[in-house]
Amino acid sequence: MAPKEPVAVVAKVQEEVHKQKAGAHHCLGNVHANLPVSKVTVHPLVLLSVVDHFNRVSKTQSVKRVVGVLLGSMKKDKTLDIGNSFAVPFDEDEKDKTTWFLDMDYLESMYGMFYKVAAKEKIVGWYHTGPKLHKNDIAINEQLKRFTPNPVLVIIDAEPKNIGLPTEAYVEVQEVHDDGTPPIKTFEHVPSDIGAEEAEEVGVEHLLRDIKDQTAGTLSQRITDQLMGLRGLQSQLESIEKYLAEIVKGTLPVNHHVLYYVQEVLNLLPDVTRPDYVVSQNVQTNDQMMCVYMGSLVRSVVALHNLIDNKISLQKAERDQENGEEKSKKDAAATVKKEEKKEKSTNLKSKKK
Repeated sequence: MAPKEPVAVVAKVQEEVHKQKAGAHHCLGNVHANLPVSKVTVHPLVLLSVVDHFNRVSKTQSVKRVVGVLLGSMKKDKTLDIGNSFAVPFDEDEKDKTTWFLDMDYLESMYGMFYKVAAKEKIVGWYHTGPKLHKNDIAINEQLKRFTPNPVLVIIDAEPKNIGLPTEAYVEVQEVHDDGTPPIKTFEHVPSDIGAEEAEEVGVEHLLRDIKDQTAGTLSQRITDQLMGLRGLQSQLESIEKYLAEIVKGTLPVNHHVLYYVQEVLNLLPDVTRPDYVVSQNVQTNDQMMCVYMGSLVRSVVALHNLIDNKISLQKAERDQENGEEKSKKDAAATVKKEEKKEKSTNLKSKKK
């Protein structure tokens, strides 16, 4: 079995930290829950509907997030396919998150109309535009259990600041404490991605054709992807560092499950002080620098040859132009002489007559 990559474990630590912060800072233990959903697939139609919902409401009201219902179906491999959604009137007190209102009558009425059109699409969860978890999300999730036993919460960032997936999916689980206190309800992170059918892909390509950079090549795209990956890794490491600092200050309780993952990350890091590692790193660096040097040298030689060829071509063109001008002058002089001779002969003939 291949060894785990430190980056993958860092991502796992990030998920565990996110879960503990979502649990209202309780003392959390290990989660041993058979999750009803293994993966969430969100269609582009849902993303467009959510962004349109957020833009419409934000223009008329000063709200930080909007809420709606997700429609879809469950596949055999426990993958939740979310293909549609609709908005639901929602309001909350920004100062007191325990005070909120979700129009359940409107929800039931809209779902009844959707059911008449597409009976296969059932309520599978709900969404809000976050961009992070809120304290009243558990209470809102309880209301959605009237329609589905295991509703999925998908946080869709309608105003993303970084490049990447704008979706984060969660399911409710019972969190068991190590100290024997009663379990609490919290959210477990679920992997999510963006999936589309052929018709949706065509529509998305049509929408993006005006903003897509046609000049970006494969190399620039790879560099951009690596840069965004490094930025994401840096963000995760900063989040882990902040989490550990809060534990030291006593703001958050100790979660051994998260600390085990942090220790695993440290164990996977290479020992940079080992002589064989230093030698191999230097050899690899020298090989890479040699490749860069040879590439630069070849480009310089090619550029020099092109410069010489251009210089030769320019000189040849100048000589041809000079020869052409001299030939034109000679032809003009010969023509003038012929005209003069012709004129003299004409004058002589006229005098003889």
